[in-house]
Amino acid sequence: MSNNRVYQICNRCVMDTSDEDIVFDANGNCNHCTTALENLQKEQPSPELLQQQWNNILTNIKAKGQGKKYDCLMGISGGVDSCYAVYLAVQQGLRPLLMHLDNGWDSEIAVQNIKNLVDKLKLDYISYVIDWQEFKEIQLAFLKSSSVDLEYPTDIGILASTHQMAAKHKISYIVSGGNSNAEGILPLTWGYHPMRDMKYYKYIVGKYSKMKLKKVPHIGIYGEAYYKFIKNIRTMYILNYIDYDKDQARAFLKQEFGWKEYGGKHHESKITAFWQGYVMPTKFNMDYRRATLSSQICAGQVSRAAAITKLMEPPFDAGAMETLQQYVAKKFGISNSQMDEYLALPPKTYKDFPNSKGFVDFCFGLYRSIFKKKRI
Repeated sequence: MSNNRVYQICNRCVMDTSDEDIVFDANGNCNHCTTALENLQKEQPSPELLQQQWNNILTNIKAKGQGKKYDCLMGISGGVDSCYAVYLAVQQGLRPLLMHLDNGWDSEIAVQNIKNLVDKLKLDYISYVIDWQEFKEIQLAFLKSSSVDLEYPTDIGILASTHQMAAKHKISYIVSGGNSNAEGILPLTWGYHPMRDMKYYKYIVGKYSKMKLKKVPHIGIYGEAYYKFIKNIRTMYILNYIDYDKDQARAFLKQEFGWKEYGGKHHESKITAFWQGYVMPTKFNMDYRRATLSSQICAGQVSRAAAITKLMEPPFDAGAMETLQQYVAKKFGISNSQMDEYLALPPKTYKDFPNSKGFVDFCFGLYRSIFKKKRI
């Protein structure tokens, strides 16, 4: 992976040439915010229409859930988005079964945030604990490969386990806290989005470990097609149907549920805090804050000037990250010097490995074209 371009930053958001695939138009605006703004306009034509669309979705969720204990399944991480989505779903009369994928890296704060919400809302909750020995070797394979996608096994695990659990409980809808306001922009090389690319996943696991995929949940494009078309399970993003402001949601959760801060976006996981907060900016020259802040700029929640000021702050506390790196190395069962050796390897992205991106893109393009008029 190399990027020898002359430095340039977008005139509208704060994405820059640290993304090797960024493209600027004649006005100096980048492809990321242009696409994000176009998508926001399509997805959020008016508050009235959004409310109507969501009301239709609510009606269908409740109808499919008649006679069942639960009418939807919701993943919860302990972060702002998932916690607020659960609160909102309950307020709108849904009966969710909550599920958390425990991959061994949860922070104590995130666990307590989940407990507080579950207890106060009196919801049923499943902690899906995956086999640590197998998962550790899978993540170590990604670390040894020097790919930026260390979190890929977790992302696939979440996708697989939520669908498995929904099918087990005969639940037709997964309601997610994912949202375009905070996640509308993320370069593909910063986090490989096609989370169904088992060719990429299995290649890295096979080349850099001796582990066989047996216990850790995973799912490919055919598996997801099975859940979508045979089991008729749909995923809805509740926060995309409201005027979602993450700062306001955070303040509300603190007041009502005793929710506590855990650091940056997705830092409810210790491995994510280490990887996104330290490794990505230092090894890969990818400051995850740029993508988050640019998404918020497009959503009108943060000014570009404020985002630039924020980016002037260090992305991590050196002392805290040194301690965290030692913790991560110990949990992986490797020495601090081995961790340093892995982090010193030349940085790579999905482009450097066999993958099925073209096929996955084709399948989802076809799926969207079939269901583009349906919001349910």
